[in-house]
Amino acid sequence: ICTLLFVSLYLLCHFIITHFKKHTDFAQVHDDEDAAVNRIALALCTFTLAVALGAVLLLPFSILSNEVLLRFPHSYYVQWLNGSLVHGLWNLVFLFSNLSLVFLMPFAYFFTESEGFAGSKKGIMARVYETSVVLLLLTLLVLGMVWVALALADQDAASRESLHALWQGYLPYLYSCLSLLGVLLLLLCTPFGLSTMFTVTGKLLVKPRLLEALDEQLSCTRFEEASVSRRI
Repeated sequence: ICTLLFVSLYLLCHFIITHFKKHTDFAQVHDDEDAAVNRIALALCTFTLAVALGAVLLLPFSILSNEVLLRFPHSYYVQWLNGSLVHGLWNLVFLFSNLSLVFLMPFAYFFTESEGFAGSKKGIMARVYETSVVLLLLTLLVLGMVWVALALADQDAASRESLHALWQGYLPYLYSCLSLLGVLLLLLCTPFGLSTMFTVTGKLLVKPRLLEALDEQLSCTRFEEASVSRRI
C-alpha cells in the first residue's frame, strides 16, 4: 500500500514538474551527458516533491481513514486503513524527508553545476565524484558549525569533546526546526502574494461603471454628433 501511494504521488509530481519547468538550453542539444544529468536531477526533485506532498497529505489521509473506519466498522475491504498503516507512513515520510533535505536536494543542485575535476576524464562518473566531494565538505562544514554552536551553548565539558550531543540533541529536532522555518516563511510571504494577486486581478478585470452620470455622456454624444453633422 505504501509503495502504491508513493508511486501515485511520484507520477503526479513528475507530471507537475514537467508541465511547469522551463526548457533548459541543453534540452534542445543532442548531448547525452547533459541530458542524463538533467534526467537524474529531475528524478531527485520529483522524489523530493513526492515526499513533501506525502507529508502534507498525511494528516488528511489519517483523518479520512479514521472516518471511513468509523462509518464502516465491520467492512472487510477498509480494514487496511488502520493505525499501523498511518504509523508506517509517518515513519517513511520522516525518514525520506530528512534524507531529501540533507542529501538529495544538495546533491541535485551540485550535480547540475558540476563539470568534473580538472584533468579528470569527462563523463557522468566525474560529475558524481565532484558532487560527492563537495557534498561531503559541505556536510563537514555544517557539522562543525553545529558542534561549535552546541559547545558554546552547552556548559558540559563532555559534550564539547564528542559529537554524541549532536546526534541526540540536534538531529531529532532538525525536521521540526525546518518545518517551523517553512511556516514562518509561509506567514511572511502569504500577505505579499495575496496583495500581488489582487493587484494583477484588478488590472485584468474591467471595473463596472455604476456611478457614472449617463445624462452627461448622452449630452456629450449629441454635441459630437451635431459637430460631425455640421462638418459633413
